[in-house]
Amino acid sequence: MTPSKVAIIGSGNIGTDLMIKVLRHGRHLQMGAMIGVDPASDGLARAARLGVPTSAEGIEGLIGLDGFDEIDIVFDATSAGAHRRHDEILQRHGVQVIDLTPAALGPYVIPAINLEAENASNMNMVTCGGQATIPIVAAVSQVAGVYYAEIVASIASKSAGPGTRANIDEFTETTRRAIEKLGGAQRGKAIIVLNPAEPPLIMRDTVFVLSEAVDTARIEASIERMVAKVQSYVPGYRLKQTVQFDPIPEHAPVNIPGIGLRHGLKTSVFLEVEGAAHYLPSYAGNLDIMTSAALACGEMMAQRRRASGVARGRQGVSLP
Repeated sequence: MTPSKVAIIGSGNIGTDLMIKVLRHGRHLQMGAMIGVDPASDGLARAARLGVPTSAEGIEGLIGLDGFDEIDIVFDATSAGAHRRHDEILQRHGVQVIDLTPAALGPYVIPAINLEAENASNMNMVTCGGQATIPIVAAVSQVAGVYYAEIVASIASKSAGPGTRANIDEFTETTRRAIEKLGGAQRGKAIIVLNPAEPPLIMRDTVFVLSEAVDTARIEASIERMVAKVQSYVPGYRLKQTVQFDPIPEHAPVNIPGIGLRHGLKTSVFLEVEGAAHYLPSYAGNLDIMTSAALACGEMMAQRRRASGVARGRQGVSLP
């Protein structure tokens, strides 16, 4: 099968890491362009050295590139605000969009949960913290009703580029909504910590879930199955220690804002994500899980577009 050509908008940490993954591991994908807005960015320089067409003129530069009509899929690794305009333009050109920002215009996609079930022209990859933690919430919800889930994602400050830093509010809100929609929790909460420690620490994630009281062995087995699913596309994803359980007795319930008093079983899961070090060092597991998930989504969409006979050679549309 002829690979689908892809473009990446955003030449920062996430976009550059994704480009390297496509070049090294793409089965049905082929790099067609790397787009940025900073002519001096390392991502654009690396792309040029690797023979990938580049432009430092943003979305306008992508539309104006020779060969744009051969681009089937665009990964957007910019910001939530910029993505809204990018998507509006790209949809008019019939391009499949995979969103690595917290804009959440399209359905949330986490490969271990719902990759095969979603098929939209804009697919949102939630957030790095969401990709790491929501599978665990979903694993619990598969065997017990989940009242509340809280996640804390701690990443090395050096792995957080300007795009990540500018989208902290969007990160927490998008992750919270995905905890509820994909994780199955009645109420969710998300926290991100940018850890300035030197040397930089590996990505660490904590998941607290309050659910109905069920056999803890069922929950532990469900979590282990889910961890194996995530590891199939993120090898550095793993449990940091055994799953912890704390009964919440009926005579001493906890108050969940917006829901009320609940008792049951508290499940605590501690994770770490070691990156593949394609671009930043291995401490940047937040990059690796996000770009690995996006790559998996891109591979699936390329196969679907081929199977459905979606043709290349779109007609040009003027920019607004």
